[in-house]
Amino acid sequence: MPIPNGGLITETNQQYYEGAQGFQQDGAGSLTDFTTTFDTDLVFGNYNPASDNYVLNNFKLYTSATGLAGSYTEYTSQYSITGNTISFVVAPAANTFIVVQLKSIDGGNYGNQDAYGTTVNENYGSYAYITLNDIINNFLIAYVGQDKLIPSVKRTDVLFHTKRGLQEFSYDTLKSIKSQELTIPPSLSVVIPQDYVNYTAVSWIDQLGVKRPIYPANNLHKNPYEIPVQDDAGIPTQDSVGDNLEGTSIINDRWNAANVVFINGAWSLYDYNQGLDYWGYDNGGYVNYYGEQYGLDGKYAQYNGWFTIDHREGKISFSSNLTGALILLEYISDGLAYDLDTKVPKMAEEALYAHILHAIIASRINQPEYVVQRLKRERSAKLRNAKIRLSNIKLNEIIQVMRGQSKWIKH
Repeated sequence: MPIPNGGLITETNQQYYEGAQGFQQDGAGSLTDFTTTFDTDLVFGNYNPASDNYVLNNFKLYTSATGLAGSYTEYTSQYSITGNTISFVVAPAANTFIVVQLKSIDGGNYGNQDAYGTTVNENYGSYAYITLNDIINNFLIAYVGQDKLIPSVKRTDVLFHTKRGLQEFSYDTLKSIKSQELTIPPSLSVVIPQDYVNYTAVSWIDQLGVKRPIYPANNLHKNPYEIPVQDDAGIPTQDSVGDNLEGTSIINDRWNAANVVFINGAWSLYDYNQGLDYWGYDNGGYVNYYGEQYGLDGKYAQYNGWFTIDHREGKISFSSNLTGALILLEYISDGLAYDLDTKVPKMAEEALYAHILHAIIASRINQPEYVVQRLKRERSAKLRNAKIRLSNIKLNEIIQVMRGQSKWIKH
């Protein structure tokens, strides 16, 4: 597809995959303005690589006299940006080839392949989503007006209910799970992500890149929320303004220093056998004492370690056996933290319209109850359909998971 064909796709294949758009100066060398048609707007800091603001650019500009591969060099003479129009102070020579290369993870295909960034990659897969602004505009067109269920409504009201709907959908319907790759420092704590709402899974990654689940400590350990300094009589002491003095946590210190083998029974990494058996050294050789750990609690018989949420410090804390471990933190956001988040999967678009419609009607006085209840049922049904669509269940994947489930395991 060299050019968009009038449908909903507005970028060429080169613009989408490569993040590049080319122009050519006319034969007279008289053109000074060139306007890009990316879905992504140009962000301009400065034309000069020596300027601090140069790194703010989300693109790089290249020129070539021949247009052949390997002949492009970065254009660093003075130019300006207005909207998505590039204006050269000195017009390029006649027939010069000009390329605007948005920054991408792999660097791009022009110059020295140094247009590094994430601008291009952020656009990949965007066709599967609709923006929050489009949701609001579509709702106002389709559901608001004369002879419609909502005669009139303020745009701010629609915006409020749309954001609230997106938040609620993000928790259990939309694919709003984010993840961070982190290394656990000697302090055994990592800061909770800025847009964190709740965790879905925490895992450490082994040498094969395989996830090993880390479990919440639950009844094993709890981070104290307040740590008042006590006097000899056990009474909390106060500072000059009457607030309790805060000390350091002895509970956390003991947990951080704990040897977890006394909890999980995994006395040796090499001799560990699913936390069920104990290998000992006897009469000059290793022997297996089956049943030695008959009293071990099954929920603690795992080698992967534990974590707790320390709400006092805003951190996630880990058990001592995970020092230096590479972990994957998967967590839920509310879909509103960043502009990139405020997109709705098209499979859930109708469900969000139903949510906004019900929320607006239900919040108004003197509305017929049967209308409110009908809209509530429609919202529930469309939300259920959205969950089914977004669950991404594939028959072949289910078959693969179920392979071997009927095998008999002999002891």
